Formats: sequence, structure tokens, C-alpha cells
Amino acid sequence: MRIKALAAISEIARLAELAAREAGELLLARADLPREIAEKGRRADIVTDADRASERLLIDRLIAIAPQAAILAEESGARAGESDERWVIDPLDGTTNYAHGYPIYCISIAYERAGIVEIGVVHAPAMGETFVAIRGAGAYRNGVPIVVSSIERIGDAMLCTGFHPADYSANARCFAAASERAQAVRRDGSAALDLAYTAMGRFDGFWEFGLAPWDVAAGALLVTESGGSVSRVDGGEHRIDGRSILADNGRLHQDLGALLRKASA
Repeated sequence: MRIKALAAISEIARLAELAAREAGELLLARADLPREIAEKGRRADIVTDADRASERLLIDRLIAIAPQAAILAEESGARAGESDERWVIDPLDGTTNYAHGYPIYCISIAYERAGIVEIGVVHAPAMGETFVAIRGAGAYRNGVPIVVSSIERIGDAMLCTGFHPADYSANARCFAAASERAQAVRRDGSAALDLAYTAMGRFDGFWEFGLAPWDVAAGALLVTESGGSVSRVDGGEHRIDGRSILADNGRLHQDLGALLRKASA
């Protein structure tokens, strides 16, 4: 039964990856065109016509894959389903980067069943990279298996974080503490892609506060399926609606978590 179930999940993952790639082509085609940009209620929280177009395409494709599934999407919100399945979608994670021509952005798709994320797809079209994870079956970048880094000390690590400009104060002490200890700390502006890069060992660890389910659902599965650890920053069990995330190669998790909790206390 497990083999049959895994084959079915693998086919859903294949189709979700195709949908992500198609949305990526749409984003690339629009990248140099004049853009409609609006703020979503607070300064620097923006949405573009490309976000909306990508989301419409993804919803159409994902409904065709699993018509009975619910949908949670960043721009259009929640749509009820008729089963225990759900798609969690970010049609353009890294909107500000995209609007400024900075190529660090992605499409993120997660597929849940009974509240458990079974599939994660993160596609970075400008970088030519597609990450796919299936629960219990590993994680891949462009079809090749990936694993987290082997770094064992924060002092040797390149870490990454993220924050909305209006929320910098919530992360400032953590950012300073990590910068004092780590080899480097980056802020790239796309949580889903930061998690994918942690999964493949480009980053040794990543943390962020104030996140939504569509920011982390796919990326967290990539990290765990590549051998890493994921929790809330406060040390609690990871949930996609947990609002914070600490993800790393597992070797750093205890020390990095302690550093961040001390800094934010």
C-alpha cells in the first residue's frame, strides 16, 4: 500500500512541479515589462500584477490536479475543499526583489493531506533551480538529491534571516547576535528560497519571525527531507502557522536556537 501511495504522491508532485515551472515562465516573461504595484495595508508590503497572474495560473492548474482540495493562497486567501487535502501557495515569494529586478524570488507550492505536508515545490525561475521534496522520499534540486551542510560551529556558518522593514526591531537583537558569532549573515528577501538554500547547504541555518503558512510550508519539508532540523525560534514544534521558524543542518540547531532565544529575551 505504501508503494502505491508513494507513486500517487510522486505523480501529484510531478504535476505540481510542472505548474510551478509554468508560473515561473510567466514571471520571467513579465519581468521587464511595466508593472502595476500596490501596497497591501502597510508600507513596503507590496503586490504586483505578476503576483496575481501567477496565482491565477497556479490555482487553475492545481485545481485540475486535485479538484477536491482546499486552497490557501497568499493573494486570494482561503478556498474551502471537499477532502482533507489542501494546496498552500505563494505565487511570488520575494515580490520586492522581483519588482526591482533582483533575481532572488520563487514560486512555492505545498500539498497537505490531513494537515501533514506531503509535497513541497520551490521553483526559482531566474536562477534556473527547482526544488522538490516528498515526505519520506527525500529532497531534490533539478532532479539531483540534496543534503544539508556539514558545518558544526556557528563561527564557521553562513546564516540567513529575513524581516519586513517595518518589523526590523523584532529581529534586530537576533541579527546582531548572529552577526557577532557567524562567519556571515545574509538577508535575501525570500523565505521559501532561503529554506531551499538551507536544504541544499548553501546556507547553514535560517530564521525568521512573522511568517505565514505559504512562506514556509514547502521549504520546511525541503529542509527536513534533506536531513536538517526545523522548529520555531522559541524551540517549540514547527507548524506552518507557527509564525516563526528556525531551520538548519541539525548540527547547529541547539546552539543557534539558544543564541537567538537569548538575544530575543
